[in-house]
Amino acid sequence: MGAPLSSWPWQNLGAYKYLLYGPMIAKVIYSRPWEEGSKEGRWCLHLMILFALRGLTHQLWYSFGNMLFLVRRRRIFKDGVDFKQIDQEWHWDNFLILQCMIGALACLIFPSLQSLPRWDLRGLLIALLLHVVFSEPVFYCLHRVLHRPHLFRNYHSLHHSSQVPQSFTAGFATPLEHLILCVVMGVPLLGACLAGRGSAGLIYGHVLLFDFLRCMGHSNVEIFPHGLFHSQPLLRYLIYTPTYHSLHRMEKKSNFCLFMPLFDLLGGTLDDKSWELQQQISSGRNEQVPDFVFLAHVVDVMSSLHVPFVFRSFSALPFCTKPHMLLLWPGAFVTMLIMWASSKTFLVSFYALRGRLHQLWVVPRWGFHYFLPFATDGINYQIEQAILRAERLGVKVLSLAALNKNELLNGGGTLFVNKHPDLRVRVVHGNTLTAAVILSEIPANVTEVFLTGATSKLGRAIALYLCRKRVRVLMLTLSTERFQKIQKEAPVECQEYLVQVTKYQAGQNCKTWIVGKWISLREQRCAPPGTHFHQFVVPPIISFRRDCTYGKLAAMRLPQDVQGLGMCEYTLERGIVHACHAGGVVHLLEGWTHHEVGAIDVDRIDVVWRAALKHGLTPV
Repeated sequence: MGAPLSSWPWQNLGAYKYLLYGPMIAKVIYSRPWEEGSKEGRWCLHLMILFALRGLTHQLWYSFGNMLFLVRRRRIFKDGVDFKQIDQEWHWDNFLILQCMIGALACLIFPSLQSLPRWDLRGLLIALLLHVVFSEPVFYCLHRVLHRPHLFRNYHSLHHSSQVPQSFTAGFATPLEHLILCVVMGVPLLGACLAGRGSAGLIYGHVLLFDFLRCMGHSNVEIFPHGLFHSQPLLRYLIYTPTYHSLHRMEKKSNFCLFMPLFDLLGGTLDDKSWELQQQISSGRNEQVPDFVFLAHVVDVMSSLHVPFVFRSFSALPFCTKPHMLLLWPGAFVTMLIMWASSKTFLVSFYALRGRLHQLWVVPRWGFHYFLPFATDGINYQIEQAILRAERLGVKVLSLAALNKNELLNGGGTLFVNKHPDLRVRVVHGNTLTAAVILSEIPANVTEVFLTGATSKLGRAIALYLCRKRVRVLMLTLSTERFQKIQKEAPVECQEYLVQVTKYQAGQNCKTWIVGKWISLREQRCAPPGTHFHQFVVPPIISFRRDCTYGKLAAMRLPQDVQGLGMCEYTLERGIVHACHAGGVVHLLEGWTHHEVGAIDVDRIDVVWRAALKHGLTPV
């Protein structure tokens, strides 16, 4: 058994722990305190509102700390938050349940708390005084005690196990620590109430300010300008900063205070580097230059909510549409309109691989924009500006995702390479590896395939590769000219294996379909039972038929030594990225110095595939 008060009694309940709020919610509904003249149960309503606001405070600080396009230059710990930390902190809000129960118990023991006035300024002064003379020194002393070997090992080490602090890390601790915090936070309120100066406004303000400051200290973003402390030196002892607290997390032997460094000064535990590091971080020069950039775009309005700075619990899992997320659809739609009008490409997430920084940038355009003729120039402008920005930064490889490399949009990236022939950043489309992944899925005994999207970049490469393997390819296309052009690229002895067809019925006896163009249920019905649909179409086709199987979009799993990866790419599993993303990674790891744009070099498909496997990327 673990040490007493080192684990939560409801830790095995999972999401069912929220049922513990049930009695209070039932009390609120039954007593209807919002009705005029009804006072019974009003304290329950206040508690529920207060604890909802506390959760919102942590969420808003988390969102701010992960808006990398705003805060990347002021981040303190440069590493990313990985899936291990996310899973570990998944139930960061356990303390809210505990303190809500304690609040309810206090209201029942002290009935006077149920009829407090809205505001009393003198109560604020009493609470402030008690915070300085009681809360700060008591927390400082107990915090130092928690760093003694036995207590640290059994209690406080859990809080320090999170490598990169986030606002949720502030809540990630053992019950004993949160009971201490409850006393530290509650005594000033209790003192003001016992003095007859308590108020609802004081309780709301004190508790939310307490959470606000704790979240700020764990945000991993320095928000205070150093000039403020330079012009007002006394302030550096009255309010801590995120950088100040980060030194405690790194060294564990200094900066123990709650919010006021004054007590570290008095206790002789103030780190001498505190203000020097704060000046360095607050200067806004703490940005790293990436070696690799994957330039993505948003698929649809719902998937735009999958970015890390919205909900960590959403972005850290494979994308799927969840009913409660639909409530945010109107806000996401309005955001889309605003970004369409004024936004530019921005940084969303990053990870490290073998000492090199990889970033994911997003073009602020949604999937449907790419099919609007009048939006083409604007999209290409956004992509071009991202490439030029990468050039200025010194990025080595930039890989274009999905629709950003559309043939009709920019010729698979050739537009930018031809316009800027002296680019040092290598622009790649990653389609060579995408083709390799699709081809690796086709069983060796297959002698015939039915191919839609046959004259696209990927369709052409797949057809030419398979015909060289003596596999008969039924290429669905109405353009005889484009078909014949591709057929002439094949070796003379292999050209007979490429066959033009113009109707889906031509694939009715073929159980291997490779789909590069979206097909409806009616068109899928042309395939025989037992057909497997390989696909490279965006968005993926809908799995209409139960007597057939459907492959996922081409993807690969990143090597095991990837660090700081905490976001899933769209519908894929953790640690898995789209093949065009993986293609850019391979390009960087191999140190290739050529652009990979335009048509796919069929001769390089096997080369790229072997390079991917060599570097530890594995097919899904």
